[in-house]
Amino acid sequence: MVIPNSWVFWALMSAVFAAMTAILAKAGVENVDSDFAMAVRTVIVAAVIVPFVMMAGKWSNPLSLQASTLALLTASALATGASWFCYFRALQAGPVSMVAPVDKFSVVLVALFAFTFLGERPAAREWAGISLVTAGLVLLVFRR
Repeated sequence: MVIPNSWVFWALMSAVFAAMTAILAKAGVENVDSDFAMAVRTVIVAAVIVPFVMMAGKWSNPLSLQASTLALLTASALATGASWFCYFRALQAGPVSMVAPVDKFSVVLVALFAFTFLGERPAAREWAGISLVTAGLVLLVFRR
């Protein structure tokens, strides 16, 4: 059973919204440059999230963060921007039913990066799931 406020609940909700994002973004890049579409989306996200955080009483001066935290969040933001840039270009060029699953290869890379850089050690069952995601990607991308 999925319990609200558990990590599984939020991860599943993230997957639902990510799926909606893919479909809506694909339709949204039909008649506009993908880079411009991504910029519009980014401005809208900031316009919604910043007031939400402020209303929740969670806003503080970002410059008061530790330098290492600010550097990591900056690097994460740049990686997000690069990901969105590539994703929107891929959506404009290819079918969303192929682009989105290939984009989700990130789950395999996250596991590998977490192993390498964070010291996480997935169990054999988890490595099997990661391998199945990789096999699914190979089936989708490499046609005969």
